[in-house]
Amino acid sequence: MMKQERARRTREKVLDAAAEEFSTQGYSRATLNAVAQRTGMTKGALYGHFPSKRALAGALMSHSRRVWDEMRLTRDVPGAEAAAVLEGLVLDLAHRLKEDVRLRAALRLATDIPDPAQPHPLRPPSPVPAPPDIFEDVQRGLVALIRRAQGEGGMAPRPPELVAQLLLAVLHGAPHVSFGQPEAAGPAEYDAAWRLLLEALTGGADRRTPVGAAVHSA
Repeated sequence: MMKQERARRTREKVLDAAAEEFSTQGYSRATLNAVAQRTGMTKGALYGHFPSKRALAGALMSHSRRVWDEMRLTRDVPGAEAAAVLEGLVLDLAHRLKEDVRLRAALRLATDIPDPAQPHPLRPPSPVPAPPDIFEDVQRGLVALIRRAQGEGGMAPRPPELVAQLLLAVLHGAPHVSFGQPEAAGPAEYDAAWRLLLEALTGGADRRTPVGAAVHSA
């Protein structure tokens, strides 16, 4: 039992080190030697837990999907208004990306290869379609929530795909940017900045206008 717990802790340590490497270097520039150096392990010992860089990256991608599913299911409960779910999820993601290097690494891995027609280093060739990566998964979830919110009259009728893409672009870069005055920046200021962005992207005062509603001026 103690041996299993020690192996589990070592595996978690390796994943954290790999996440630091991938988040700063990307998939192509990250090396197992660098990951081993971050952990203080030999490369041979590292291979005992993960046989390749691809296996390490795949484990981080799997972790990120579990994190996203957990956040989504926690927020999107029966009876919840889609606009409120969207705001809560965006705030959750923003805070989690600041604190969770594994999630940041997975997002970086998902955007490393922009051309989907090219072979993906994290997905071996297979006749079975691969599941969406974290970037695609979050984008689809945001688009679905935006459409729901618009249908409920809780958001202005702006293109859902564009709104989701803009939110993801800011989420991707936000961990590297300071919000507000450095000496005053805190969780409240961070949330206020995100709510301001959401208000701008989703319609602000126009949120109560249902999708397709005609707007007439006198």
